[in-house]
Amino acid sequence: MQILDWIVLIGTLLTIVIYGTLKTRGSKDVQDYVRGGNSSKWWTIGLSVMATQASAITFLSTPGQAFHDGMGFVQFYFGVPIAMIVICMVFIPIYYRLKVYTAYEFLENRFDLKTRSLTAILFLIQRGLAAGITIYAPAIILSAVLGWNLTYLNIIIGILVIIYTVSGGTKAVNVTQKYQMAVIFAGMFIAFFIIISYLPADITFTKALDIAGASGKMDILNFDFNLENRYTIWTGLIGGTFLALSYFGTDQSQVQRYLSGKSMKEMQMGLIFNGLLKVPMQFFILLVGVMVFVFYQFNASPINFNPAADNVILNSSYVDEYKSLQEQQQLIFDEKQLVIQKFANNQNEDYTQAIQSANDADRTNRKAAKILIQKAADEQNRTVETNDKDYVFIHFILNNLPRGLIGLLLAVILSAAMSSTASELNALASTTSLDLYKRNFVREENDMYYVKATKWFTLGWGILAIIIACVAYLADNLIQLVNIIGSIFYGNVLGIFLLAFFFKMVKGNAVFIAALITQAIVIYGWWFDWMPYLWLNLFGCILVIFIALILQMILNKNETSRA
Repeated sequence: MQILDWIVLIGTLLTIVIYGTLKTRGSKDVQDYVRGGNSSKWWTIGLSVMATQASAITFLSTPGQAFHDGMGFVQFYFGVPIAMIVICMVFIPIYYRLKVYTAYEFLENRFDLKTRSLTAILFLIQRGLAAGITIYAPAIILSAVLGWNLTYLNIIIGILVIIYTVSGGTKAVNVTQKYQMAVIFAGMFIAFFIIISYLPADITFTKALDIAGASGKMDILNFDFNLENRYTIWTGLIGGTFLALSYFGTDQSQVQRYLSGKSMKEMQMGLIFNGLLKVPMQFFILLVGVMVFVFYQFNASPINFNPAADNVILNSSYVDEYKSLQEQQQLIFDEKQLVIQKFANNQNEDYTQAIQSANDADRTNRKAAKILIQKAADEQNRTVETNDKDYVFIHFILNNLPRGLIGLLLAVILSAAMSSTASELNALASTTSLDLYKRNFVREENDMYYVKATKWFTLGWGILAIIIACVAYLADNLIQLVNIIGSIFYGNVLGIFLLAFFFKMVKGNAVFIAALITQAIVIYGWWFDWMPYLWLNLFGCILVIFIALILQMILNKNETSRA
């Protein structure tokens, strides 16, 4: 990195932090601090909701996902627009009418305090883990690629977020996320057009898409109803809808974003705006990854994009085998270039088959390299991430973008990390303060007492997130890991809310017991890999409803017998 990159990076991040702190300090009461004074317009809500979900993991992992597996991952988001409509019709009117500060406050009104507390605790567990991951994910990658100290990087990201989140609460999060999303969109569009400009003069964008299509990267829809396949249209529409319903409808990190709206209409318009933009945004980010793939059809790429993996293998007894694979990779690249050039000049089925054969050889060679890297790590008793999907885009940024733009793209990644983490800390603190502390421990205090308590809880959760980030190790694709953690808990929580909305006969005791049983079964099912993780959302939701209904009938029968 050059001096100009450092100026752009540090200047962008400090501007956002200082502006957010100065603009929103001095909350008068709990409504002002937790619900942002109900002053947010629909576009602020929409961008804030989007920024909360679009963490640094999105902008690091998603292009790498497309580079390796193509555009099919976009199917994961097909359920988001459906979920937005349901939430606008069912969830928001109830939240707005009851004037709740958290989603779980509604559950006490409908069931009882113990059900509210249990649901809040389930949220705190999964979102507390996710907060650590949203800090750790960009830190581990930037640390490996740039050589920065991982622990210091975790602490710096965490402290920057804590400063303005503690100071201004929900309003600070919403205000800063607007500008963070502006930086993110600008950076990604610039990166996209630069990639296109780097392609050979005779390779137009249309021809680039043809090359990607011939390589199997443009296969978007998969109608195969196979539970072993994670990304199909059915997984996205069914599992993705239930995940999105749980996340946007019951996760306080998202609910708190739209509860800050000026009116119910502003809240609904904000979510509809997010629903309309979410799929195109993810499609575009994946398309950036596909264009990176096309770029590397004309420019040599490493056999593994994780530099830490290279360091491990080069200091092992497997170094000669690895170098042999690298030489083979170069031969595959040279052959592929000739075939692709012929394909671009004269599209022909034979060339398409030749491209696919070359890509198969490339994948086989890369897989062999991963096996060697793992053997080298085992030999040295070290841990290394062999899956390099998360490193593809950052490798392209650092090795190909001009001065200044490297700093901007790093600012994009860190802004995304900060925006997502800020929402999580804000929601974790609000839930801890209002759902647990206020309702179970200190009930009779004035508003400013709870504002101060929420600030202290924000600081506490921020420190815990930094600690989790510092001790974490992730060995798989990061964006999948966050969704796996959510899927373990979200189905159960969504089912509790659906019971509250639509099953008036069910009471608090039945729901509470059903939720405990369901969570244990879902965790057991995930551990033994019963189904792809997205289906856990549907499974957990249906299971808690079914168990609660059975338990309520048993309880009703016992009451009748005693009478």
